[in-house]
Amino acid sequence: MTTTAIKQIDHLARALKAPRIQEHAARLADQARDAGWSHEEYLAAVLDREVSARDSSGSELRIRAAGFPARKTIEDYVFDHQPALKRDTILHLAGGAFLAGGQNVVLIGPPGTGKTHLAIALGIRAAHLGHRVLFGTATEWVTRLQAAHAVGKLGAELAKLRRYGLIIVDEVGYIPIEQDAANLFFQLVSSRYEHASLILTSNMPFARWGDVFSDQVVAAAMIDRIVHHAEVVTLKGSSYRLRNTEIETLPSVRAENAAN
Repeated sequence: MTTTAIKQIDHLARALKAPRIQEHAARLADQARDAGWSHEEYLAAVLDREVSARDSSGSELRIRAAGFPARKTIEDYVFDHQPALKRDTILHLAGGAFLAGGQNVVLIGPPGTGKTHLAIALGIRAAHLGHRVLFGTATEWVTRLQAAHAVGKLGAELAKLRRYGLIIVDEVGYIPIEQDAANLFFQLVSSRYEHASLILTSNMPFARWGDVFSDQVVAAAMIDRIVHHAEVVTLKGSSYRLRNTEIETLPSVRAENAAN
């Protein structure tokens, strides 16, 4: 490739705001000549590299904007610690089909069974698939909704959140939610019903959500909308974090087993 051609490509790449084209054009030129590519094949290869790089950059921006507390992957999840959990179910969810239909995922189980790990991993997969994602604990979401409500902008906030393909609500049930806050949370669930997806994690079975949200009626209406189009995944057993300790079972798990 001549110096003049390189300079022209560099100028055009900058004008198109596609700086990687210059790099890939030079790198692929020798390969194209050696392999006898047509002009069309060479151009397609250069543009393919640019699109792939842009997709990768976009995914990274979406992951950073989501507010994940850590990065987790499906591959890192220890399925051997959850023998009753079907790997195929999680891999199917990781494909993102549930997002296209505005369906939900609910992960229920004791602490330490990997609910948050799976929620984050599915959220990162969603970001790679091009969806905007937001992560927060149930308490953080309530605080956000209360702040919007206090300044008369709850409707605008809910409309803004509907533009996100996936919202993750972690730790439902760890801290009780007062009735007024529960009503706000219900509005978040209702605004996304059959429109956009939720992933929720909880240490409480649905039967106890009335206590969590301080209102049996609101909890029932909320559950009805969440599970109507949802994959409910139940995790069981001891905490993975305690596997190398002498503690066999957490208090919440013992209480739950006793109740059963």
